[in-house]
Amino acid sequence: MKYLKPTFYSLLFLLIISCQQQEKKVSKKPNILFIGIDDLRPELGCYGSDIAVSPNLDKLASQGLLFENAYCQQAICGPSRASLMTGIRPETSGVFHNYIKFREVNPNVVTLSEHFKNNGYEAVYTGKIFHHGDLDDEKSWSRKPALDSMKEVKKPVGFALKKNNEDRKKIRNEMVAKYGAVAKYGLASGVAYESADVADNTYRDGYHTELAIATMKEMNAKSDKPFFLGLGFNKPHLNWVAPKKYWDLYDRDKIKLSTQTESPENGATMGLHPSFELRVRSNIPKKGEIDKELAITLKHAYLACVSYVDAQIGKMITALEKEGLRQNTIIIVWSDHGWHLGDMGIWGKATNYEIATRVPLLIWTPDMPKGSKGKTTDALVELVDMYPTLAELAGLEIPKHVEGTSFKPLISNPEKKWKTAAFSQFPSPALREWGGFPIRPAMRETYFGPLLKEVEGKIKKQQEDNWDRNLFENNLMGYAMRTEQYRFIVWKDRLNKEKEPVFIELYNHKIDPKETKNIAKENPDLVGKLMKQFNKGWQGNIPNPSI
Repeated sequence: MKYLKPTFYSLLFLLIISCQQQEKKVSKKPNILFIGIDDLRPELGCYGSDIAVSPNLDKLASQGLLFENAYCQQAICGPSRASLMTGIRPETSGVFHNYIKFREVNPNVVTLSEHFKNNGYEAVYTGKIFHHGDLDDEKSWSRKPALDSMKEVKKPVGFALKKNNEDRKKIRNEMVAKYGAVAKYGLASGVAYESADVADNTYRDGYHTELAIATMKEMNAKSDKPFFLGLGFNKPHLNWVAPKKYWDLYDRDKIKLSTQTESPENGATMGLHPSFELRVRSNIPKKGEIDKELAITLKHAYLACVSYVDAQIGKMITALEKEGLRQNTIIIVWSDHGWHLGDMGIWGKATNYEIATRVPLLIWTPDMPKGSKGKTTDALVELVDMYPTLAELAGLEIPKHVEGTSFKPLISNPEKKWKTAAFSQFPSPALREWGGFPIRPAMRETYFGPLLKEVEGKIKKQQEDNWDRNLFENNLMGYAMRTEQYRFIVWKDRLNKEKEPVFIELYNHKIDPKETKNIAKENPDLVGKLMKQFNKGWQGNIPNPSI
């Protein structure tokens, strides 16, 4: 064959093609790996837990930036996820409980994943990103996950053990027969925990991780678009089911229970519920205290779920690296709210206190400055800030409706002065069902009845002339403001905000980090000062751009 000498033009053509390919490679927008965890308080090694086994999240924290003071906008799944995914706060959206679909009240809002989809991204999720009922919001996603790749894998189960499945079915039938339709609202949820010697993908979180990995591989092979991949974990939400090997990571004798088992001194009696969410489980007492042995088992179950989820996150990040995608992917990990594990004498989320509103939040970016890697920041941030942050990091415009603040500057300077306050809210926890819904009359006829009667008695005794059933059950909102030093909770009529507060709580975190005593009454001047700051709202507490 005769050798053809390359011409000047052919070489120029090849050079142009090569440059275009290089430019495409360099200019491609970053992928987003958006990892959400349900009900995880900062019970991780990287957050100082002396018992949690969480090597993968600890490793990510050592490579990225950890936020010590991150807060949700409402400590329950639906409102929290609606807020962080829409970029608007519960007070604006009107989503205050789990039974409001965010599109019903905000039909045209552009969600976080939708914003990325509208800007050329593939947007897809597996697991739980929105709350149930909002999961398959069509506008928010560009495609379905790679379900065809999972045909040979059995569908995940709620319980792996036959006994537990039979128990749940039996209890459900009994509850429906006894209480009617209201029993369907969580009264027959089965046992609270399970330890079974099964593979990770037997339960949902292992299955959804494998599905997310398969989806990522498919997008990498078949699409030139950057991706927004949401991977949402159901655990450590009740029921606490995890493969036995994760239970075996813990020595039961070394599990310590909360030392704060009483409600705050002089705290709001409507501010704590009687552990509704836990008590609907069939192996949990319907009234009275949780005894020590059961409490240790429950915390053991929670910790096993934490380690189970941590292992799945490790698998996801390893797969990302094997696909050669890590260096162009932003990884962010968040939880929708915290959880009381006996703290303040209750089990569950759904309060305005630190233990329910503070969440773990980690971020890693490919171009993170060396000086920020492995650092922590004490800056006050909120879950609603993730929307503008990810948009800015990806070079997208931040939509005008967004009510958060991009914390991108903190990635390069973790010590930077930041917000002066973070805000959360929750309506009368003591008088709400565990989904945050106002008490249905039929629910009073169930085993919730005596619990409700007891908490009502406490509220009436404390509030005296302020007591009004309609107000306390339907319209009383606790608005929490967290500053660097204080937690300030203002209980107000949501429909008549000009009225004086019904009750105020104040906790000094410098001397009382567990919020054991409300000091509002003896500090009227400080209350006045904080009330002025509170009245400025979130808009009046954002970072000063000139600093």
